[in-house]
Amino acid sequence: MNSIKSNKQYHPQMHSAEHILNQTMVRMFGCGRSFSNHIEKKKSKCDYHFERDLTEQEIDEIEKRVNDVIQKDMKVIEEFVSKDEAGRVYNLSKLPDSAGDIIRIIKIGDYDACPCSGLHVSHTKEIGKFKIISTSYNDEVLRIRFKLFDEAD
Repeated sequence: MNSIKSNKQYHPQMHSAEHILNQTMVRMFGCGRSFSNHIEKKKSKCDYHFERDLTEQEIDEIEKRVNDVIQKDMKVIEEFVSKDEAGRVYNLSKLPDSAGDIIRIIKIGDYDACPCSGLHVSHTKEIGKFKIISTSYNDEVLRIRFKLFDEAD
């Protein structure tokens, strides 16, 4: 059996924060997960199909919800399921053709679950504090740029 290997060199804290941000956007706005992202250690961005830019109140609420999930210190676990089973529950359109028959699912407590091949923290408190540094809206694409800070900062 083939499986997705953890070959993305994403910064684990930032990558786990991206999963939480995606689920927060889904829950708050009913939009899909980001269709494009760039995850780096210093700052990251996620792009969403959206109809407008965010208000300051929405930005504050997203930050609050993401940080609330982080502070719950949820376990981050991986599970492996058949591609057929994963296809009934998850959107597999981003999987490479080489993904194979077994799909890795990353679960963040009971908050989020999705197929992923990247590196992650083992508990959400390892992420630090999430902060949106800017947003922009252009051609039906909402871009959210964010950073992580140590709890002491």
